[in-house]
Amino acid sequence: MASATAVPSDLDIAQAAHLVPIAQIAADLGLDEDEIELYGKYKAKIDLAARDRLNSRPMGKYVAVTGITPTPLGEGKTTTTVGLGQGLNKIGKKAIVCIRQPSLGPVFGIKGGAAGGGYSQIVPMEDFNLHLTGDNHAVSMAHNLMSAFLDNSLYQKNPLDIDPQTITWKRVVDLNDRALRNIVIGLGGKENGIPRETGFDISTASEIMAILALTTGLHDLQERLGRIVFGQGRDGRPLTAKDLKVDGAMAVLMKDAIKPNLLQTLENTPAFVHAGPFGNIAHGNSSILADEIALRVGEFCVTENGFGADLGFEKFCNIKCRTSGLRPDAAVLVCSIRALKAQSGRFRVVAGKPNAELLVEDAAAVEAGSVNLVKHIENVRTFGVPVVVAINCFPADHRSEIDVVKRVAKEAGAYAVCEANHHSQGGEGARELAEATVSAASAGANFQFLYPLDLPIKEKIEAIAVKMYGADGVIYLPDAERAIRMFVKYGYDKLPICMAKTHLSLSHDPNLKGRPSGFTVSVRDIKLSAGAGFLYALLGDMRTMPGLGATPSGEHMGIDAQGKLFGLF
Repeated sequence: MASATAVPSDLDIAQAAHLVPIAQIAADLGLDEDEIELYGKYKAKIDLAARDRLNSRPMGKYVAVTGITPTPLGEGKTTTTVGLGQGLNKIGKKAIVCIRQPSLGPVFGIKGGAAGGGYSQIVPMEDFNLHLTGDNHAVSMAHNLMSAFLDNSLYQKNPLDIDPQTITWKRVVDLNDRALRNIVIGLGGKENGIPRETGFDISTASEIMAILALTTGLHDLQERLGRIVFGQGRDGRPLTAKDLKVDGAMAVLMKDAIKPNLLQTLENTPAFVHAGPFGNIAHGNSSILADEIALRVGEFCVTENGFGADLGFEKFCNIKCRTSGLRPDAAVLVCSIRALKAQSGRFRVVAGKPNAELLVEDAAAVEAGSVNLVKHIENVRTFGVPVVVAINCFPADHRSEIDVVKRVAKEAGAYAVCEANHHSQGGEGARELAEATVSAASAGANFQFLYPLDLPIKEKIEAIAVKMYGADGVIYLPDAERAIRMFVKYGYDKLPICMAKTHLSLSHDPNLKGRPSGFTVSVRDIKLSAGAGFLYALLGDMRTMPGLGATPSGEHMGIDAQGKLFGLF
């Protein structure tokens, strides 16, 4: 079996950690005292003036961490991102970790904490997983302020001549609450507004969250907020937040949220935690601003992409890198033995329910599931980026299974394949991975986008579906066809594409495991995120407001007599 050993719970490890005052972490990065805003002793915000001051410094290496298609067992992408950052520091490289801030929905739902795991975590993990510095609340308030202005405009004799049937802007809350998916507002008489059907999304699905992750500064933020399209006039023209005259007020609410948050790992490696756009509906990456600062204060910026290389990494390249102008030097592709077995389709895997069969040595199942890994390696290499495969090791992994992954990955063109024991050993267990990442990042990437922006909308969608998913082609339902005609008419057809699909399969169908083939992608509709700067194509029925399971994680949480939190993952 692999050398990884059993470890205490994530929360127990985090609460036993020795934290360095965040002011010291900031000083070690070369940040001035007036460039940080303390939120207690162990977290701070970084003023954007620091980015401007540091702009003349040489850039560090840019490393993206992605993964295979997720399973309920998890592949350990966040844990590997943190572990790699710690491992790079172990070998004498100054590394900064950049990840998204989690939503409270998954924290209290099925997932629990999202700060990494074992001895590769970001701390204080309680603060990280809960309110942190209030960014998610600022996003929610800015979003709902626009909702209030919109309904007030309807109430005030509708001066913009809004067609209520075209309104796409809902309200948001940072919780899983299926009862709010579809609601009716304005009931109880004319003084309570105009009755209409609407609903709630989870805050991470808000376009404002995507804007926060993609903005390049305060002025750009307000301009992007003003471009948000909430519906159409009766003459068919798109109507925006600027038309509602709410863009300035929204920017005011976001003035502090735009500043990246600085925390640390268990080994005191600096960690920027900023923005948390939905990985399915939006582009699923942390902020450009955090990455820009990290690249100026460190030798390596290790930034995590949401879900697999068909989603988070593809969107990182085609959306985030287009906006930032930054280019990755290398990618790390995370897999685990259990997740590869699950991709074989030979096991019934249910979230939160252990399957003892997955612990039995079965190299054949690993080989069968590794077709998924191969496709993700191909996806990364399509962008001209060298890829290092990280096998996130656990005690139940067998040598024969690990050897299969190493052989298959090398045959598929991986730059290197490494056993990573950062979960049980922290940075020490990621030394091999760190060394391979340094080598890959120095090898020279030949980065290229998947498509040019001036391609027609359908050709951009088809490039993603065929090259990233392995589809035979794409069909467009009537709503999608109508949307395309409108986007062309009003000049939105030159935007990049953000595919909204399941993360549970390379295809649009969550039941298709491994490396599906012989399928056609059906585009149900295409929506506009003009402020974020992309079109998102809906493949299937995508939920923007999750629900709670039968036994939510929140049932097991509380505070003991000494004031310590428990049950938080």
